[in-house]
Amino acid sequence: MELRPILSAMWRNRTGSVLIALQIALTLAIVVNCMFLAKNRIDFINRPSGMDVENIIYAQSIGFGMNYEHDATIDADLRLLRELPGVIAVSSTNQLPMSGSGNSNGFTAEFDDDAPRHSANTYTVNADAIDALGVTLASGRAFREEEIRRADHPNLNSMAPQVIITRELAEKLFEGEPAVGRLMYNGIGEAAEIVGVIEHMFGSWPSWEYAGQLALYPERTEGPMTRYIIRTQPGQRDALIPVIEKALADSNRTRIVRDVQAMRDRMDRTFEGENAVAITLTFAVVLLLLITGLGIVGLASFTVRQRTKQIGTRRAIGARKIDIIRYFLLENWLMTTIGIALGTALTIGVNYSLASAFDTERLNYWYLITGMLMLWVLGFLAVAEPARRASQVSPAIATRTV
Repeated sequence: MELRPILSAMWRNRTGSVLIALQIALTLAIVVNCMFLAKNRIDFINRPSGMDVENIIYAQSIGFGMNYEHDATIDADLRLLRELPGVIAVSSTNQLPMSGSGNSNGFTAEFDDDAPRHSANTYTVNADAIDALGVTLASGRAFREEEIRRADHPNLNSMAPQVIITRELAEKLFEGEPAVGRLMYNGIGEAAEIVGVIEHMFGSWPSWEYAGQLALYPERTEGPMTRYIIRTQPGQRDALIPVIEKALADSNRTRIVRDVQAMRDRMDRTFEGENAVAITLTFAVVLLLLITGLGIVGLASFTVRQRTKQIGTRRAIGARKIDIIRYFLLENWLMTTIGIALGTALTIGVNYSLASAFDTERLNYWYLITGMLMLWVLGFLAVAEPARRASQVSPAIATRTV
C-alpha cells in the first residue's frame, strides 16, 4: 500500500492529526511516569521491614494514680505476657517501629565535632527485643538481662553504655569495617559500645530517608507510659489480641491499656497516604488511556464521514474491504507513531525533572516500552470499528451527486 495518499490525507486534515499526535505524546509522558511512580510506591510499601510483621502485636500501658509503680508494672506485665500460650517473646519499648512516630538522634564514630554525623531512630528495649521483633543478628549478641537499665536508674537520661545498631547505620559509621566492640557517640559526646548489629530493620518513619538506621538501648521508659512488642506463634496473632488486652487490663487497675493491635494493621494505617497515591496514579493512567482512545475513535469516525465519497470511489475502482481497513489502520499507526516519538522525548524530560526535583529514581525504560505498546494497541482497537464501518461503504456512493 502506498503511503503518499495516506500522508496527503493526513496533511489535509492536519489540525486533527496534530491534535491526536500531541494527545498521544502527552498521554505517553503522563502514563509512563504515573506507572513508574505508582510501582515505586507499591514497592516502597512492600519493602521487607526486617521484622516478623505478620505475627507481632503492639500494646500500650499508661499508668495513673498515687499507687502506680512503673517498674513493678512492667515486671508483672512481662511475666504475664510471656506465660500466655502462643506468645514467643515480649519486649517493652518507648516507641513502635513502622508506626509513624518515634525518636531520633545523631551519632558519630569518633568523639570529634567535625566527624560525620548520621541520623538514626532510637528505641529503648529489654533483653528479649531481638526475639520479640523477629529480626536477625548479623553479628554480635543480644542484650543481657543485667544490662537493662530500669526506670529508677539514676542515670536514665544519659546514654546507655551498650547499644545494638542496624547494619545500615554501622556501614555509615564505620564504612564497612566491623562495628561490634567499637564505640559510637551521641550529640553531646556520650559513648556506647556496639554489642550487636541487626541485619535489617525499619524504624518509626518508613518514608524517612534514614528509615533503616536504628539504635536500640537496653533500658526502660521513665514512665508512666510504656509500650510492648509481643511476638506470637504463626496463626495465633488475631486470637491473642483480645486475650492480651483483657489480661493486661485485669491485672492492674492503676493503669490504662490501649491500642492493642496487630503490627500489620498499624503499618497499613501508616501507609494509607502511600496507598492513596498509588491508587490515584493508577486511576490517572486508566482515565488518560480512555480519553485518548475516545479521541482516536472520534477523529477516525469524523474522517470516515468526511471521506465517504472518496472511500466509495476506491471501492468502485477495485479496492477490497480489507484494503480500506488496512488504509485506516496504517493512517492511525502513523499518527500514533509520530505521537509516540514526540512523547518519548517528553517522557524522558518529565522523568528527569521529577528525579532532579524530588530525588527519585530514574525511569526504567521498560516502562517506556510498555507505554509505547499500550498506545499502539489502544490506537489499533480505537480505530478498528471506524475502519470496519469505512469498509462497508458501497461503491455506488461514488456515483452520487450532492
